[in-house]
Amino acid sequence: MKKLEEVLKDWEAVIGLEIHAELTTLNTKMFCGCKLEFGAAPNTHTCPVCLGMPGALPVPNKAAIESIVLAGLATNCDIEKHSMFYRKNYMYPDMAKNFQTTQGPVAFCMRGHLDLEVDGPAAKERGDLAGLEVGETRGNVTKTEDGYVAHVGITRIHMEEDAGKMVHVGGGEGRIAGATHSLVDYNRAGTPLIELVTEPELRTPEEARLFMQKLRQIYLAIGISDCSMEEGSMRCDGNISLRRRGATEFGTKTELKNMNSFKNLHDGLAYEICRQAEVLENGGYIRQETRHWDPSGKRTICMRVKETADDYRLFPEPDLAPYDLTDEWIDGVRAKLPELPDAKRDRFVATWNLPKADAADLAGDKESAAFFEECAAGLDDAQAKKVANLLLNDVSAYLKEKGLELGESQLAPSALAELAKLLADDVISSKQGKEVLTAMFEEGADPAAYVESHGMKQVSDTGALEAIVDAVIAENPGQVAKYKGGNTKVIGFFVGQCMKQTKGQGNPKLLNELLAKKLDEA
Repeated sequence: MKKLEEVLKDWEAVIGLEIHAELTTLNTKMFCGCKLEFGAAPNTHTCPVCLGMPGALPVPNKAAIESIVLAGLATNCDIEKHSMFYRKNYMYPDMAKNFQTTQGPVAFCMRGHLDLEVDGPAAKERGDLAGLEVGETRGNVTKTEDGYVAHVGITRIHMEEDAGKMVHVGGGEGRIAGATHSLVDYNRAGTPLIELVTEPELRTPEEARLFMQKLRQIYLAIGISDCSMEEGSMRCDGNISLRRRGATEFGTKTELKNMNSFKNLHDGLAYEICRQAEVLENGGYIRQETRHWDPSGKRTICMRVKETADDYRLFPEPDLAPYDLTDEWIDGVRAKLPELPDAKRDRFVATWNLPKADAADLAGDKESAAFFEECAAGLDDAQAKKVANLLLNDVSAYLKEKGLELGESQLAPSALAELAKLLADDVISSKQGKEVLTAMFEEGADPAAYVESHGMKQVSDTGALEAIVDAVIAENPGQVAKYKGGNTKVIGFFVGQCMKQTKGQGNPKLLNELLAKKLDEA
């Protein structure tokens, strides 16, 4: 099988995503008062409504409607004032009533979009940008200095209820194939679920991954879901087809299921692109089918021939009245929109001159962004950059190692700001900073007091260091000759000797500068 980069030279991938997110921050289900709780004992949060008992009538969850409208506003959608629910009929044990309540042709949120900034290695998967100048647009792509911006349309975001959870016992990897029996837990049945459907405007697995990552950040920022891919509260299906470069008609698509991580999404789509290309190049044809991504085998497997809309016999839900949302109500929801990640990123860059990539990483995590802002209040640009660097690297690494969240640690924003000042002002080295940070985490140490008590203050007096540099150079003529002969690596030897003279308290950055200057003049 060819590699992805080879395939994309001759073929264009056409990708559309269907991204489901459970509204986990709500207290109750979509059409009843049953509690939402992940991991509860099976079938302990059920009632006649979510079990579909005869005569049970659904009552819509107003907070869920507000959440989907919030999601639509955050993704540039038009909010439809008039919409309704339908019954999607199917026979499967995960819904006791044998139908799912969902929206029909007109959803609460229609015709939106997100812009993806694709750069670095991610931009290399796109092979059709040759000849584009910076600022020039072709199709839905605009060339930038470092890559491109892809304008990806959103067809709709509709509301539906989630199904129950099937547990297949006795089969391989928990799948129905080979199972001896199956269990069903209806706790999840009726959970408010929103589904975002993109236009088929994604062209690479990287674009698909970036789209889902961006959407997850938005949903977390507006607080409608915990977006846990491990627990299944956010999951994605991908529709994928191929066509020859230059062609305009769509090929036959397959739908990929079980992509519950960003890596699985990328790898599953990449494999399916290569698989379809191999079939077509060997004279075969693509069947419209649903396929399962097997991450352990790193391949896709046919699950079933794809159903059509007719198979579901959709008809208006007779037990729920149509919705008529007022402008006043929609504006009330709009007023609740927080600052979104892209706007926060741009503000961080404008306020503290952070590198755009660092600002994006901070803005993409609600907790880290809030912590950074509290730390950086009143700091200059250099000190704020140190805070960002500490949060994204040393703090993140420590928390990951200990299995902690930022809010679970005893790290205080004021203390991290103080450490950032010590580093920015060259009072301590970056190596010493790591030691101080560990003490802050484990002992609640005050950074300035710790530096003072442990004699860590760097010597940054240029005059004092210059005298030491002169003496070390004079004592090592052989090493000087090596440096003059082109072996510039020996400067490390000189730094080591100077650090020894200062008992480890010389400013290594300043020593490097002084040594380079003196050795070049020697």
